[in-house]
Amino acid sequence: MHWNRGYRLVSYVRSSLWVVPFIAIVLEQIVIRVLVRLDRAVGWEFYGVSVHAAEVTFQAVITLTLSFFVFTFGSLLVAIQVASGQMTPRIIATTLLRDNVVRYSVGLFVFTMLFAMGALSRTGTEVNQFTLFVAAMLGLICIADFLYLIDYAARMLRPVSIVARVSENALAVIESVYPASTPRSPEVPTSLRQPLGPPGRIVHHQGTSGVVVAVNVSDLVIQARHLDGVIEFLPQVGDFVAVGDPIFRLFGGAGAVDDRELRAAATFGAERTLEQDPTFGFRILVDIAAKALSKAINDPTTAVVVIDQLHRLLRLVGKRHLHNENVFDGEGRLRAILRTPNWEDFVHLAFWEVRHYGAENIQVARRLRAMGENLIQSLPDYRHAALQRELALLDREIEALYPFPEDLALARIADSQGLGGASGTRAEAGATLPTRRAISS
Repeated sequence: MHWNRGYRLVSYVRSSLWVVPFIAIVLEQIVIRVLVRLDRAVGWEFYGVSVHAAEVTFQAVITLTLSFFVFTFGSLLVAIQVASGQMTPRIIATTLLRDNVVRYSVGLFVFTMLFAMGALSRTGTEVNQFTLFVAAMLGLICIADFLYLIDYAARMLRPVSIVARVSENALAVIESVYPASTPRSPEVPTSLRQPLGPPGRIVHHQGTSGVVVAVNVSDLVIQARHLDGVIEFLPQVGDFVAVGDPIFRLFGGAGAVDDRELRAAATFGAERTLEQDPTFGFRILVDIAAKALSKAINDPTTAVVVIDQLHRLLRLVGKRHLHNENVFDGEGRLRAILRTPNWEDFVHLAFWEVRHYGAENIQVARRLRAMGENLIQSLPDYRHAALQRELALLDREIEALYPFPEDLALARIADSQGLGGASGTRAEAGATLPTRRAISS
């Protein structure tokens, strides 16, 4: 199996809700047979339950697990649709369907239901006492798990929980894509295309149009090193690529690489994923903020919660070495070129749309300013220019939105809570007017 097919299979399994229940079906078929044979061989005697009482117990377990199973799926589907409508549909595959608590709870319900059905069908004139005991215990565990699942789902579907989950996933991706810490001096993008000269061959995309989901960089390096050449992957992870678009440029000996081997090193899908796309987490968070700031929902506090996480992500990105487009082998020779986002890309993504949709909300404007000022204080000097431009644009935006001087002065105050933290007011000339106060790091 080629790498891209295996990658798609693993990604599909991780985001599919049916896989764990299906495994539970297979396990049940094994466990029920083992326990029944063990029960009959050993002759367990627990409570001396009659056949009629055992049948009633099995039927009760079947009924309650079936009810839990139907209720969980029905309510979960409705809750997912409501949550995706209020926030963004991109949280379904990236966050909700990958939640192991939900998947394993459904698997437990399926396992218990089928186990009770199998035990009931094997109950004749004698009762398998140990099997009955296991079924009863599984029923009690299912009741406890169902009650926990209701509470868990209610907490999981809150905007603050969804935003935190997306942020955690984005942090992991950033650390994997940019493993090196930021240098003390400014990063200078290295452009090695001119020394490489014209490409020996260009490989175009075939099959089905789609979004670049992931690239097997190590495989590209191995192939390029074997043929003593350089392989450049033209799209960026997250880009949409149509059939016929160029995807690889081959230099030197890499021109002899088989096209099928090259295409197997990249996988495409219908939508972006978080695995190798460091900006997609930002994209999801900004979409949630934009939806919250829409006139239909009008929930600026959720937007402030999103900015909290954007602040956290930008701080991590700002402390990473971002210009690692050139990939070298163990001998220090260039073997692959892979485009990745730079600092300005992250800053623009985190600020622009939130500022455009939310500057008219004082708490959003104040929280954006707090994020910008705090990042300027905590990140190296060469990261400041992009942040200062965003603060200048924020000033121009709120100047156009707030005609009253008092509102304008209040909107210019940096507040890590948006509106409700320290206001920075002081008496001045007999009147209480807000003054700008920088947020501390």
